[in-house]
Amino acid sequence: MKPLFAHAPKVFADATQAVEGLSDGMRIMAGGFGLCGNAEHCITEIARRGVRDLTIISNNCGNQGQGLAVLLQQHQVRKVICSFIGGNPDLEAQYLAGQIEVELNPQGTLAERIRAGGAGLGGFFTPTGVGTVVAEGKEVREIGGRLYVLETPLVADFAIVRAAVGDPDGNLRFHRTSRNFNPIVATAATITIAEVDRLVERGQLDPDDIHLPGIFVSRIFEARDHKNPIEHMTTRKRPQGSQP
Repeated sequence: MKPLFAHAPKVFADATQAVEGLSDGMRIMAGGFGLCGNAEHCITEIARRGVRDLTIISNNCGNQGQGLAVLLQQHQVRKVICSFIGGNPDLEAQYLAGQIEVELNPQGTLAERIRAGGAGLGGFFTPTGVGTVVAEGKEVREIGGRLYVLETPLVADFAIVRAAVGDPDGNLRFHRTSRNFNPIVATAATITIAEVDRLVERGQLDPDDIHLPGIFVSRIFEARDHKNPIEHMTTRKRPQGSQP
């Protein structure tokens, strides 16, 4: 019997093989929102390799010491381009100590900068941030009687994403809100690595059920054991006599 996916050059055995080629000073885009949709195995492998001076582009660089925050704890990150830093004491401490550079973006602007990078655009004008520190050092232009600030595209050497299902061609389907930043970062990197909960045979994903076409995915591997941590869970007692 032939091994499964024997003639699928995009399919790798694990994160160790898939992350091959990553080196010091590279730019890494990471899908995920908080700890939802994180490429946990890729992050663990990057931490194990100990590469340094990385630029991380993500909505947030981990949370509560988990996810991408592991790379911060090992002082592997030189710069973070993100939208949210709350709940990340590692990033806060290193920024206040002058050990790391942080470039904050409004969340929609960050998403559009990544999309522009993936689409090959030279930038875009947005009214978001006009008259604030966000616009400092950037071109501001009046269009139709309204001021807009020029934002430039973002691209990376590697993108790491996590999907629920993938096939040997790299076509991906994400699980609900874990789609978040995953599809757009996949479009804006030289090499995109997808770790999937389940790898299926070619043709098992219905074309209408594909959230990201495989043309954007360079490498893919199956990883079934994820932590899937809950960041914060708040519960309260139900009022007496209420229905469940």
